[in-house]
Amino acid sequence: MRAISISAAPYDGYEFPRVLDSMAGCGVRHVEPAFIVGYTEPFGEDTFLPANARRYRAWLDASGLRCYAFSSHIDLGRDDAIPVFKGRMDFAAALGAKVIATNAALRSNRDRFLSNIGPLAEHAASLGLTIGLENPGNGEANLFNDAAGGLALIEQLGLPAVRLNYDPGNTMSHRPGRIDAAQDAIAAMPGCAHFHLKDVRRDAEGWSFTVPGQGEIDCRAITGALKDRPDLPFAIELPLRMRRRNDAQPVRAAEPVPLPEIEAAMRACLAYLRRWFPDV
Repeated sequence: MRAISISAAPYDGYEFPRVLDSMAGCGVRHVEPAFIVGYTEPFGEDTFLPANARRYRAWLDASGLRCYAFSSHIDLGRDDAIPVFKGRMDFAAALGAKVIATNAALRSNRDRFLSNIGPLAEHAASLGLTIGLENPGNGEANLFNDAAGGLALIEQLGLPAVRLNYDPGNTMSHRPGRIDAAQDAIAAMPGCAHFHLKDVRRDAEGWSFTVPGQGEIDCRAITGALKDRPDLPFAIELPLRMRRRNDAQPVRAAEPVPLPEIEAAMRACLAYLRRWFPDV
C-alpha cells in the first residue's frame, strides 16, 4: 500500500512529540516532517546530527506514526549544498524516509547545481532515498518552474535518485494566472517520486492555505489522477501558520496556530482523503 502522509507544517512552533501525539489522535498514519528555513520554526544544521535523529526516531516509534517523506528545502546550487544536504539526507533516512523534498536551484545557480547534484544523488542512492525536486512558490526564476521544466530537468540529469515532488499550491503563487495548477500537476506526475496535495485561496493580501477542495485549485481532478496512480505516494501539505504576500514571499504569523484549530484541519484533511482512499 502506498504511503499517504500529512505534513507536520500546520504544527509549526510545537515540539515534535506533541505534534506526533496530536496527529496520531486525529488518525494520521504517516507524517511528513518539515524543516524549511523561513517557512517553519528557525533551526540550525546541528538539528540534523545523529544524536537528534535518534531522538526523533524514538519519538516516531513511540507514536506509532511512520515517516515516508521528509521536506527540507534548500537551493542545491549553493556553494555549501553538498555537506548541508547530505546531513539532512542522513537525518531523513534515519527517520525511515524514502523521499526527501527540496527545491532545485535558482536559475542563476544552474552551473553549481549541475556540479552538486551528481554527488548528492549518489549519496541519496546509498541511503535508499530519492531526492524529490519541488517547484517553488516564491516567484523567483528556478530550474523547475512548471511541469514541463521539471520533466525536462530530470530527463537531462538522468539520475534515478532524482525525481520530482510537484506542488500545485506553489504553482498558484509562483506563476499566478499563467498556469492551470491542476492540469500542470497532472502533467508532472509521470516524473514524480512523491507529490504534495495543497490547496490555496487568494485574497487582497495574497495567498492562504486551506483543506483540499476548499480553495481555488481543482483538487478533484488532481485527486482523481492520484487515485489512478497507486504507485505514487503523496502528502497533504497545509501550512496554516504561513501565508504568501502578493509578491509571493512567505510570511509566518507571530504565534503558532491554536492546537484545536490545527486538529480540526487535520480531521478535515483526513475526511477529504477518505472519500477517495477509504483505507487512509
